Amino acid sequence: MTNINELKNFSKDIQGKIFFDYNLKKTNWFNIGGVAPVYFKPESLNELISFLKRFGSKEKIFLLGAGSNVLMNDGIFQGIVIKLGKKFSNISQLSDTTLVAGSAATDRQVSEFACESHLGGFEFLSCIPGTIGGGLKMNSGCFEREFKDVLLSIQAIDNTGKILTIPSSKINFVYRGNNLGKNLIFLSASFKGKIGDKSIIQNKINELKFKKNQSQPTKIKTGGSTFKNPINQTKEKAWELIKKSVPLDTKFGDAGISEKHCNFFVNKKDASFKDMKNLIDFVKNSVKSKTGIDIETEIEIIK
Repeated sequence: MTNINELKNFSKDIQGKIFFDYNLKKTNWFNIGGVAPVYFKPESLNELISFLKRFGSKEKIFLLGAGSNVLMNDGIFQGIVIKLGKKFSNISQLSDTTLVAGSAATDRQVSEFACESHLGGFEFLSCIPGTIGGGLKMNSGCFEREFKDVLLSIQAIDNTGKILTIPSSKINFVYRGNNLGKNLIFLSASFKGKIGDKSIIQNKINELKFKKNQSQPTKIKTGGSTFKNPINQTKEKAWELIKKSVPLDTKFGDAGISEKHCNFFVNKKDASFKDMKNLIDFVKNSVKSKTGIDIETEIEIIK
């Protein structure tokens, strides 16, 4: 780990906050996690650049978004956690059909902004519980739409503090992923929609939200879809494979399977990382044994 005194000295010269031995449990939807030796919340892009120039090449860095799609180890994280705040969440309209959103903006906020701007095409974002940065990282999607379908370009920064602009045409998007470097931190992105009637756009948002709430658990400690759909192996969805392979009342400690949607795993009270990881491994192995199909996690497991 970088010399703590060096980090403390750096913190005196910035407006952002650097926390030491920071509890990560409340930073994610599973409500599971241990301690980050260093947790940095930059106040501005300049602070982030300065931080990365000094420390970015020395340490493992994990960028934490909304925490809606991560399972964090409840030990000590071996690296630095960075959390982008409000200064990285601005949303603006660049032209009649183009929006620019900071990576810390939530998908829901972008969907709402687009609706107010009479822009369609972003309705699906209202149902994705994460940030723009997280959505870019994993090409998030639902209801037959993905980030790649509306993306124009990404502005990012690497671990040396160098800023890059990457057009979507240069990115190879796949189902829940892309070919961009793991050392990139996404700063913002531009998106293109279609001019439309605000009431029609709002009705579409309401319709999608209703469908989601009917089929997926809400207001509980979960991490979204646990497994990706194995699109190259079968037409069956991950939840269908789980349903036929695993008793749905399976539990490991306080980690269990949602009664509403069996591809959502739930921290029922005070589940540990080990509990949730054991449940994930058990389901994965059971599906493989029963169906012969390998399912991959959609949530990111941080060890």
